[in-house]
Amino acid sequence: MKVEKASFDDINELRDLRLAYLNEDSGPLDEKDADMIRNTLPDYFRSHLNRDLFAYVVRSDGQIVSCAFLLVIEKPMSPAFINGMTATVLNVYTCPDFRHRGCARKIMQKLLTDAEEMKVSVIELKATADGYPLYRSLGFADNHGKYQQMEWKNPLFSNK
Repeated sequence: MKVEKASFDDINELRDLRLAYLNEDSGPLDEKDADMIRNTLPDYFRSHLNRDLFAYVVRSDGQIVSCAFLLVIEKPMSPAFINGMTATVLNVYTCPDFRHRGCARKIMQKLLTDAEEMKVSVIELKATADGYPLYRSLGFADNHGKYQQMEWKNPLFSNK
């Protein structure tokens, strides 16, 4: 099983895998949201892929069957991220027929090795119950800091 970084030739497959991930993670997307993602995500990938967004993939017979995204962000330095280089893992997804074969583990190992080389000081992710044991085994720890994670949603884009 070979893990590699996705290229611009993979943008349509990455879009489709993102949609599959979102449908599985959040339940079926409404058609308006799905169309917006389907139509705008390729431009996002063209602007960010292999610059500040790295997509790691495993292929079978030329098709991507597993992927994960690493979004690297430089922030003002702090003791929590001493050099300012942080990252977020997104969209860890394996097609159903290829699950429980170690794809996600191999991808995450490559992603973490590359993050070390990029001098990323902290990587965050949100773990599902299924993914939690994998991430713990790779060195991720629960964040029980003094801050409560919160979010604000722009009402122009929130239909929930």
